[in-house]
Amino acid sequence: MENTTKDFSFVLTAYGNIGEIKYLYFSITLLWYLSICAANTVLIIVIYVDRKLHEPMYILLCNLSVNEIVGSTSLYPLLLSQMLLDTHEVSLSWCFLQMCCIYTSASVEFCSLAAMAYDRHVSICYPLCYNVIMNTGRLIMIILVIWMYSVICFMISFSFIIDLKFCGNAINKVFCDHHLVIKLACSFSVLHNLSDLFFAFVTIFIPFCLISVSYMKILSVCLNTSKENKKKAINTCTPQIVSVSNLFVGCMFHFTDSRLQIAQVPDKVRIILSVYILVCQPIMTPFMYGFKLPKIRQSCKKILFHRKHLLF
Repeated sequence: MENTTKDFSFVLTAYGNIGEIKYLYFSITLLWYLSICAANTVLIIVIYVDRKLHEPMYILLCNLSVNEIVGSTSLYPLLLSQMLLDTHEVSLSWCFLQMCCIYTSASVEFCSLAAMAYDRHVSICYPLCYNVIMNTGRLIMIILVIWMYSVICFMISFSFIIDLKFCGNAINKVFCDHHLVIKLACSFSVLHNLSDLFFAFVTIFIPFCLISVSYMKILSVCLNTSKENKKKAINTCTPQIVSVSNLFVGCMFHFTDSRLQIAQVPDKVRIILSVYILVCQPIMTPFMYGFKLPKIRQSCKKILFHRKHLLF
């Protein structure tokens, strides 16, 4: 039956009935969420406090960490509350808000990695012009474009579902999935399906192509340089390549699960794979990008152990 009332809600059926073990799941998930927030917050503070880290690469990294907190907060608080509830219902407005935050955050993630790849490309391929090309004004513009582009792309995709009337309310996920919400519409059409694919194209495929081009140019330069510079370039770029690969694999898990709903895959495995990006990526960023870098580690020691006061 068609449902258009304001109190309409979706039911997240993937939670099921986990009994008393829900308190164990809740504790582990809460600890994981707090670890994500703490690690990324420390990285943001370190970069903000230490003037030596006010360089494009570190500022883009800071922007990435802010996004990790935003993306995690769009999932974990609702996830934690649902673990303790028996109904697992989410109101229409909260479902739409969660979709907006999660998918915008995913877009910002890919676009930020594209910007960081471009920064490394300029640094390695055009070192003498780096400060001119990656000046403060351009850096601010890049960050603004990343967020505006991501929000606008989602709003365009979201405009196709905002007025939909729903004939079902069961979502077999632990969060509101864009494609599954569309499938619940009474008037599900090819156009609505294409809106989801459009968002995936502009937020994943395009940034991924830009990242690939940047690293191919970096690789071509590295092959014709000294062994020392080659090693330095590889050490700098490896975390980004690993992160991009991890994101791409996570997106494949998400889109495959949403569209195919493969019966042979156990439900618990499907749930884990569907939130793989929001579970692994936020904790990888501060450690793979941040604390792995010598400058970040030195600044952390200065701040945490109070051995030296940093200049503001």
